[in-house]
Amino acid sequence: MKLFKKILVANRGEIAVRIIRACKELGIKSVAIYSDIDKDSMHTKLADESVCIGPASSAQSYNNIPGILTAAEITDSEAIHPGYGFLSENPHFAEACLTSGIAFIGPSAESIRLGGDKAKARQIMKRRGVPVVPGSDGPVLNEEVAMKIAKKIGFPVIIKASAGGGGRGMRIAKEEAELDKMFFMAQREALAAFSIGDLYVEKYIPEMRHIEVQIIADTKGDIIHLGERDCSIQRRHQKLIEESPSPFVTEKFRKKIGEYAVKAARALKYRNAGTVEFIVDNESNIYFMEINTRLQVEHPVTEFVSGIDIVKEQIRIAAGMQIELKQSKVRLSGHSIECRINAEDPERFIPSPGKITFLSLPGGPGVRVDTAAYNGCVIPSHYDSLIAKLIVHGRDRSEAIARMRRALDEFIVEGIKTTIPFQKKVINDPDFIKGDYNTGFVEKMNAPKQAPVT
Repeated sequence: MKLFKKILVANRGEIAVRIIRACKELGIKSVAIYSDIDKDSMHTKLADESVCIGPASSAQSYNNIPGILTAAEITDSEAIHPGYGFLSENPHFAEACLTSGIAFIGPSAESIRLGGDKAKARQIMKRRGVPVVPGSDGPVLNEEVAMKIAKKIGFPVIIKASAGGGGRGMRIAKEEAELDKMFFMAQREALAAFSIGDLYVEKYIPEMRHIEVQIIADTKGDIIHLGERDCSIQRRHQKLIEESPSPFVTEKFRKKIGEYAVKAARALKYRNAGTVEFIVDNESNIYFMEINTRLQVEHPVTEFVSGIDIVKEQIRIAAGMQIELKQSKVRLSGHSIECRINAEDPERFIPSPGKITFLSLPGGPGVRVDTAAYNGCVIPSHYDSLIAKLIVHGRDRSEAIARMRRALDEFIVEGIKTTIPFQKKVINDPDFIKGDYNTGFVEKMNAPKQAPVT
């Protein structure tokens, strides 16, 4: 099997830069696409070729399937890498690439479709012996049905969009009186975000860990996992800090959750890189949550501890190559932490677009920065607020935390607000340092401190 000669990167920002770098190291030419306001973006400067795909609106540029396929055809690109976001989990895009004779660097359209239908994915996992959170077996049609299920499994419950992602289309009903309102709000948000209003209901586990497992699967049916990532530091279901390995996971637990992840991937006849996400309660019970059929934002922490370039593996598998590494040979070394640096107010989390007037990136041993930002660049308001991922690696968790603390101090961004002050607050929190946290950590950390009773 031979690698592709040229790959079109159907994305922007740091992930486009990340993919272009992998292409360069593999000796593959890259093509960048960009909207008119992204003409001076870093990914257009690093790629071998670049093509303007349309105006700022993502619907007319980065989500414009006919335009992207045309760009691939006129540049003689043999494959398309979608990155994450935009069209990465769009089964119609994967099918359109196949129809056009262009390889899609990701799973099959059918796997994307099944993974995107979270209610159906739950049903499949349940049949295959992968534990799921108690809840509805399929889409819930109305509030009455939701109420029956909620009463059966007990409040609180969480209402989720079947086609959801990024924390959208999710609402928690703590008691019966809230259910109708939360159902309506979740449905309205799901329709606005995904054009699909299907919802499902699950038992809400208030104190939980969000643990995900990186899997890689080739077209021959070989599947391996690269350990877990702890993504429990969240705000409104949006991940903020990730680490690998999880501070509470034992080797026995890792083996168990890894086997569940591989079983889940096999159930969907999955190929390429993907992530199986789980909820873990206070008693270490594991429940399948969803499968993300794309490259994850937080993939670098797994690359640091496993030594495996996940993007290169994606490209090799899409070209028809087999995974060379067997599960028994996977070795995890040290500890890695990632902070998502967003162009947002660090207290209110309101987007802070604008021009970066000064930028100084951290460096030194064990520090990696994935970014497309540079001095004088403009962060537009049209897209996601992520401007950089700061990733560190240490011999153990203690060294990784110390290294992240040092790197955050070195990271200077002027002209816009960023979440760096918030990240510093988390990294220095005693509970985080102890590894004693769950998905309620940020809410608890930001809660007003009560004065001691005298």
